[in-house]
Amino acid sequence: MNRYTLITIFLCLTLAVMAQKESFDVMRGNREYHSEQYTDAEINYRKGLEKNNESFSALYNLGNSLFKQQKYEDAAKAYSDAAALLPQDRKQMTDAQHKTAGDTYHNLGNSFYGMQQYDKALAAYQEALRHCPNDNDTRYNLVKTMQMLQQQQEQEQQQAQEQEAQPQDDEQMDKEQAQQILQALEQDEQDTQEKAKRTQKQSRFRTDKDW
Repeated sequence: MNRYTLITIFLCLTLAVMAQKESFDVMRGNREYHSEQYTDAEINYRKGLEKNNESFSALYNLGNSLFKQQKYEDAAKAYSDAAALLPQDRKQMTDAQHKTAGDTYHNLGNSFYGMQQYDKALAAYQEALRHCPNDNDTRYNLVKTMQMLQQQQEQEQQQAQEQEAQPQDDEQMDKEQAQQILQALEQDEQDTQEKAKRTQKQSRFRTDKDW
């Protein structure tokens, strides 16, 4: 995917993380993922999680397979659950763990970006850069997300202003319509009075003549 036209998708399969042995289901899911059989891969990753719900590899790779299917909300949850299994103290993490955490939060940011939740995507990319400050892909996505977030905020502000202006326009329209109705009623009343006067004159004239 061209990174200069669309946000970079940085997806890495973690086949062995934190010395955790992969189950048969997860390894089969990895093969299916590499074959671009993402639905089948998802099924096997979920089977692996049924056997070990704290398998980082199963959660992380499940997120990858879901992301490939554009199931961004489910992917974000899988990445978030995977991130929760990582050491929380960055100072005690190894370089490999920092790399894994950076990849996880990067992909989490991609998932939020796919849902147009740019504020959450921004936070995820920032966390990824705390682990991998020199990751150019994450830097690029961070800048792209900041631009999209600004556009989103400007659109929301414009919509809010339009909504505020709408009642005033309606109120002005109501006043104009009321004025028109009032003028029409006054004209009808005037016409009625004039018609009544003519009728009275015609009536008296005929009466006088008949008399």
